[in-house]
Amino acid sequence: MTAPTSAGYRALSLWHDTLAASGDDDLTPRPGLDGDADVDVCIVGGGYTGLWTAYYLLLADPSLSVLVVEAEVAGFGASGRNGGWCSALFPASSSSLARRHGREAALAMRRAMNDTVTEVGRAAQAEDVDCHWAPGGTVRLARTEVQLGRARAELAEDARFDGVDGVELLTREEALAHVGATGVLGGTYTPHCARIHPARLVRGLARAVERRGGRIVERTRAMRIEPGTLPARSGANPLRDNASGPRVVTSRGTVRARHVVRATEAWTATLPGSARDVIPVYSLVVATEPLPASFWAGAGLAKGETFSDHRHLIVYGQRTADDRLVFGGRGAPYHRGSRIEPEFDREPEVFAGLRAAVADLFPAIRGHAFTHAWGGPLAIARDWHASVGLDRLSGVAWAGGYVGDGVGTANLAGRTLADLLTGRTTELTRLPWVGHRSPRWEPEPLRWLEVNAGLRTMSLADGEERLTKRGSLAARLLAPMLGH
Repeated sequence: MTAPTSAGYRALSLWHDTLAASGDDDLTPRPGLDGDADVDVCIVGGGYTGLWTAYYLLLADPSLSVLVVEAEVAGFGASGRNGGWCSALFPASSSSLARRHGREAALAMRRAMNDTVTEVGRAAQAEDVDCHWAPGGTVRLARTEVQLGRARAELAEDARFDGVDGVELLTREEALAHVGATGVLGGTYTPHCARIHPARLVRGLARAVERRGGRIVERTRAMRIEPGTLPARSGANPLRDNASGPRVVTSRGTVRARHVVRATEAWTATLPGSARDVIPVYSLVVATEPLPASFWAGAGLAKGETFSDHRHLIVYGQRTADDRLVFGGRGAPYHRGSRIEPEFDREPEVFAGLRAAVADLFPAIRGHAFTHAWGGPLAIARDWHASVGLDRLSGVAWAGGYVGDGVGTANLAGRTLADLLTGRTTELTRLPWVGHRSPRWEPEPLRWLEVNAGLRTMSLADGEERLTKRGSLAARLLAPMLGH
């Protein structure tokens, strides 16, 4: 397959396109690896997880040699193509975390996620990364009585955990003051989310890593990660041990390291031995032209709020800094064998459904142009539980399984990995997702049948509720499989 040109990378999403159009970053690839290398830490993946890990490692110890290996360009994957939410969302609910790890561990995880949103904004400001940061929180609209019931359940769930997420139940008038959508009966609000321009954040973070001494090589594909055979020992700085460490075999040479970090998210499934660790599922997004003040006078979103609603099939939206409406959602099929191909980024039927959903929410959008449509894969672990960890015997660390909530979670992963790799025991290394091991997905064709049946069920559940005016039985049966 021919490598994309800078113009090809620009076509990945609205975010890449507008970043290049601004003149701030033309997306020209960095040089690739130029042969074999020896480093302290080799990070596979130049998205948020890999770059935050490199960033915090170099803050902790500027003398470390840190190499980030990226198959395309930094921010090529979900980090540059998402919907622009830096949220405290975590794929496993508080109740699910409490059942697995205990109430206090669940509370610690929620507090850490909430703090992470603030930390991303702080770090972006400290590194002079203009990512259009706007901490406006998230509004989830309720547009049916059944959805209003789920809004009340969200408030009750938060109350059971001491109101840790600050969920507020909104009246119809309060919800409309945030989002001027049709058919609104109420909703919920949480302050722990910021609207961002994701490509500006990830590309700015890459430059920050380089300023602090890290090296990023692009168009260098990791073919496999070979575990090391490290002795289990304590020490002031385990990164300085001289032992037989892991290796990353790439298309341009082999990297030997004390530690390797797998930060490949959806692309994890393409690595040898990891085909069933996570599945890549596609989320697609559409964006309008910049909309006039007359539209926004009715639609609202004046404070940088992100928005969704309480339907089963996930949707998400924001008003960009240049007054576009960006709206995304799930619904694209899972491709057998965990395949990831460029053509899967664009599903005309899903794009049409997203545009119809926007028009249903905001009828005044009719007559305005949709200028961009894109997509990309996200990673789902079998138990919908993101994880981060380090196998000290093999020297291989990992993070991922964010289920589309990775903009914030990847920062927490990066800070946690930096602590683990430098041998520090901290509040972060004691969080319940550290060392969690999800079960593997079923072999094909079982997982193809299972995943697509689940996607179809969630889509049908919304139609079922419109007809019956009652909560969907199918959705309730599926909920335990979705981290609830």
